[in-house]
Amino acid sequence: MDIKTLERYASQTRRDIVRMVAEVSSGHPGGSLGCADFFTVLYHRIMKHDPENFTMDGKNEDLFFLSNGHISPVWYSTLARSNYFPVKELATFRKINSRLQGHPSVDHQLPGIRAASGSLGQGLSMAIGAAETKKLNGDDRFVYVLMGDGELQEGQIWEAALYAAAKKVDNLIATVDYNGRQIDGDVDDVLSLGNLKKKWQAFGWEVLEVDGHSMEDLIDIYEKAQFLSGNGMPTVVLMKTEMGQGVDYMMGTHKWHGNAPNLDQLNDALSQLEETLGDY
Repeated sequence: MDIKTLERYASQTRRDIVRMVAEVSSGHPGGSLGCADFFTVLYHRIMKHDPENFTMDGKNEDLFFLSNGHISPVWYSTLARSNYFPVKELATFRKINSRLQGHPSVDHQLPGIRAASGSLGQGLSMAIGAAETKKLNGDDRFVYVLMGDGELQEGQIWEAALYAAAKKVDNLIATVDYNGRQIDGDVDDVLSLGNLKKKWQAFGWEVLEVDGHSMEDLIDIYEKAQFLSGNGMPTVVLMKTEMGQGVDYMMGTHKWHGNAPNLDQLNDALSQLEETLGDY
């Protein structure tokens, strides 16, 4: 996809997000909106994947794991808009017996989801296991994982980071959604992470940085990350984003981490987001 088309997809994804959480008065719009550009670039430009023939093992395909599973709305929208399942199914988000649970689940065999997530801190470990499996099977494709910056306060992340570097898991491309906010406030106020770039470098990782709202920059950085593979080091991308990106009253605050807009707020949000592919 060209840049204009990617931007159209990202705009529609943002509309999907606010509608999904508003309709059930439940969900996490802030981080979802902030990661819409990342998911759009990853699924529509960077990853090699086959929505029409989804398998759990994903042989000869790139794999993606969502560690911060509470931002499931952006993933569900992206999967639906990538033809993993019908777009109209987005209307079932968080409803009883829906395949689109609040946190990604494998119970209902939703295409595109290979692991349950949302218990923070676990996704990097799962991605490492998948990446090592690909190496053992002679599969030269990549494994991607997204983590939240507040999630880096979990100790398991750093155990996994040590392991990946020590075992030279160099087909792994991790991303940190570096928006500086978590459910209780600013990350620096809750538990400062210090200098993340130097920290990941000290753990033996290749570190890249990117503006998470520039389609051009996202494409360039993930192509560079792929180029760096095979050098004996895992790669992490520190992706600067704004929580609530695209909806003015959700930006600049942590308050929309896990709050759903009411009807008036939804209409305000939709007035700021262009309908480009048709609402579900």
